Amino acid sequence: MTSLQTPRGPAYPGTRGRRRARSGAEPTSYDFRRPVKLSREHTRLLQVGLDGYARQMGTVFTSALRTVCSAQVTSITQTTYGEHVDTLGEITYGIKIDADPLPGLVLLDMPLAAVMSALDLMLGGPGTSEQPLRPLSEIEGAVVQGLVTRLLSELAYSLAGIVEMTPTLAGTEYNPKLAQAAAAGDVMVVAAFELLVKEVPHQVTLCLPFTGLQPHLVRAAAPAPVSERERLQRSRAAELVDRRFQDVPVDAVVRFAPTRLDPGTLSNLAVGDVVRLSHRATAPLDVMVGEATFAHATAGTHGARLAALVVGTTKENA
Repeated sequence: MTSLQTPRGPAYPGTRGRRRARSGAEPTSYDFRRPVKLSREHTRLLQVGLDGYARQMGTVFTSALRTVCSAQVTSITQTTYGEHVDTLGEITYGIKIDADPLPGLVLLDMPLAAVMSALDLMLGGPGTSEQPLRPLSEIEGAVVQGLVTRLLSELAYSLAGIVEMTPTLAGTEYNPKLAQAAAAGDVMVVAAFELLVKEVPHQVTLCLPFTGLQPHLVRAAAPAPVSERERLQRSRAAELVDRRFQDVPVDAVVRFAPTRLDPGTLSNLAVGDVVRLSHRATAPLDVMVGEATFAHATAGTHGARLAALVVGTTKENA
C-alpha cells in the first residue's frame, strides 16, 4: 500500500498567514523604537508625483544625451538620513537642493558613473560604461549643471500637487558623508529610481525631509470641500440607506445560557437522559442576533405557538 504525501509549505498560522503563503510575500521586521509615520495614502500621493518625475527624468536625459533613456520609481521608503547615507557609495554626485518652503535641504544623489557616462555622450563621446570615478572639472561641472537645472525644474512641476516649491541648486558633494543635508537622526523620505542610460541601469535617489513634507501631504490628502447641494445629496443618501437597513430581515434567536459538557458525557448520551442546564430557573432568556444580545425575555405561548415576552433590554439591565 502506498501513501500519498503532499509537500509541506511554510507554516503560516491564521488567516493572514494563509493569505501571505498564497501571495508569496515575506514578513518584514518592525522597529518599535521608530514607528512608521508615512501612511499608505501619503505614499500613494508621492508615488503619483514621483512617477511623473521619473518619466520627465527619462525625457530630460534622452533629449540631452541624444540617446534613449528611461527611469522608473522602484521604492519609496522612510528612513533616517544617516541610514540613507550609509547606502550610498564612497564617491558619488550628490546634488544639494534648497526646496523652499521645505526646511533643510533635499538631496538628489546620482552615481558618478552615470554622470560621467552622460557627460561623455554630451561631449560627443561613446558614453561607455567604463568611466573615471573622479570629481568633475570646472568645465565638466558647467556642462552637467545645465542637465541638473532641468531636473530641478521638473521636480517642482511633478510635486506641485503636494507642495508648491522653488528648488534651487545649493551645491554639489562627491562624498555623501560630507553633504550634511540633514542631521543623522532626522527622518527622511527616500525615493529610489532606476535610470537606464544606453541600457545600463543606475540607481538615483531623492531624499526629502519628512518633517517638512508631512503637513503638505496631510493637506493634499484631505478631502475636497463639498457644496451645499452635494452635502444635502449625501445626507439624503445616508437616510435612504439607514431606512433600508431597518427593513432587512435578520434571524433572531432566544437562547438559554450555554452549558459546558465534557466529550465523554456527550458521546454517552442516550434517549431518556436528562441534561442539567447551567441556566437558572429564574433567569431570563437571551434574545440574540448573531453573537450580539439585544434583550432578555421569558418563555411563554401565544395561541398555538411558543413565544418570548421581552422583560428588558441590555441597556436597561446595565
